[in-house]
Amino acid sequence: MTPGLFITLEGGDGSGKSTQAALLGEWLQALGRTVVRTREPGGTEVGVEIREIVLHHRGEVSPRAEALLYAADRAQHIATKVRPALARGEVVIQDRYLDSSVAYQGAGRVLGAPEVRDLSLWAAEGLLPHLTLLLDLDETAARTRLNAANKRFDRLEAEKNEFHARVRAAFLELAAAEPERFLVLDASLPVDELAALIRARVAALLGLSLD
Repeated sequence: MTPGLFITLEGGDGSGKSTQAALLGEWLQALGRTVVRTREPGGTEVGVEIREIVLHHRGEVSPRAEALLYAADRAQHIATKVRPALARGEVVIQDRYLDSSVAYQGAGRVLGAPEVRDLSLWAAEGLLPHLTLLLDLDETAARTRLNAANKRFDRLEAEKNEFHARVRAAFLELAAAEPERFLVLDASLPVDELAALIRARVAALLGLSLD
């Protein structure tokens, strides 16, 4: 693997990924680590344009076109931002990666998990995270959180509960298949408790003591 540390956060919409990414980044920076926080889609200038299409385009986007757009964003993002940061020995904390494509396009859009995973790995030239934090939350509870936020839903957030149930099941299947890479967390736990669990796992990766 690379000299740096690559951490991704996954989970359904409303699971609290952004909050935990921010808290983890602040903790690592306090330890003196250089942290790059990023996201997919939209982590590069090219990605910002792709993000607008895949999440906010008003017309129809076919499932295969959607999957290819996410793969294009990923190829640009990994090549120009993530790999260079890892080569410098930095910690990359990323909101969504290839597991989201497998869950949302592979299962949610019913394109097939193996096909979407192969496409994503090709786009990223095989790069996998050192650690993937899966914030697991029941789709009904997630929808309640999104409604409370009073924000405009994007194309994926606006999908029905059946879609989000397939996405959640796919994430859990991915975690069960790669337990050494995934840390599955109950996203209904208090924010501070989740942050502590995450810090413990990251500290172990870095060989640090929390005492």
